Amino acid sequence: MSDDWQSAFAKDASLFPHLADLQKDQVLLSTLSEVAFQQASFLDQRLFTPDLQRQIVSWADIASVPLSAQHKPHYIFHIGHVGSTLISRLLGELDNIFALREPAILRQLADIYVDMPENIGWSKDEQAKRLSQLEAWLSRAFHTNQHVMIKASSFVSPLARPLLADKGKALFLFAPLERYLPTILAGDASKQEATALNDIRQYRLEQHLGQPLPEAGKLSLAKTAALGWLCEMVTLHDAEINSPGASIIWMDFDDFLSEPAERLMTAASHFGHSLSAERAQSLISSPIMTSYSKAPEYDYSASLREELLAEAAQFHADDIKQTLLWVDVLVQRFPMVAAAMAIAETRR
Repeated sequence: MSDDWQSAFAKDASLFPHLADLQKDQVLLSTLSEVAFQQASFLDQRLFTPDLQRQIVSWADIASVPLSAQHKPHYIFHIGHVGSTLISRLLGELDNIFALREPAILRQLADIYVDMPENIGWSKDEQAKRLSQLEAWLSRAFHTNQHVMIKASSFVSPLARPLLADKGKALFLFAPLERYLPTILAGDASKQEATALNDIRQYRLEQHLGQPLPEAGKLSLAKTAALGWLCEMVTLHDAEINSPGASIIWMDFDDFLSEPAERLMTAASHFGHSLSAERAQSLISSPIMTSYSKAPEYDYSASLREELLAEAAQFHADDIKQTLLWVDVLVQRFPMVAAAMAIAETRR
């Protein structure tokens, strides 16, 4: 990477702010082509190869680079495992959308917002300034007619509120709880992820509720998955009610799968992009819809998804039944939980 990286950074999106060392106040820049962005499911360490050009620079040096005015990014926020990568890939096929999927550096800032920002020494104002700077860096594209669309990871939902407060546009993807539970329970990786995130999600949810969750000490697999659903749904609901100037639509992934062309047109229209019925049908008839979005080399389909969910629902039937009863108690006790359930029942 050349010493004149500032000029390259100001020119287009090819120098990507990949990761930050927040203790040292440094950023790792990687050189990525437009094709590399298009193919990537995750903009994180999984892209690292010996051939990937990288350079470490100070945060302050990047912040000093003058950038031309950019559109505020569009956002896709979601609760995890509800088709966000698929929809990002489909919308990313439009000529005027430049899709970024799960920038790792955005998750790093989300962690700061949630978990003791004083460890970094940032005040609330400093957090807001850094987030604004990062959003500007991620707003860069390759062509003047492109508008960046960031598909965040579910762990970044705590940033939905500050990112959308300034009249942002977003798609919130979800699934009803009774569909979400077998989704998580159907896969080893998703069960492991839910378990690994349980403590931080419980902390985040309790921050919203203002008191500890009852019976949250040792949770079953289904209750662990339900806690994750509650945490992310409550977080997104909080972002919506505290961002009155934002333009937000909710979409149930099962509704999308039942009418993919129509729902894709709805999403594109929400973000202000034209998508004809013919083009939408072409996209949902493409290999994008019949491969696993996070690993396109593997086949996947709506029918296979249904088979896996049915098997998980049957195998974990007792645990799911007890979990739904547990959530019913929480609905009666906590208005924020009741609001999250109401969203799942009405925004379909």
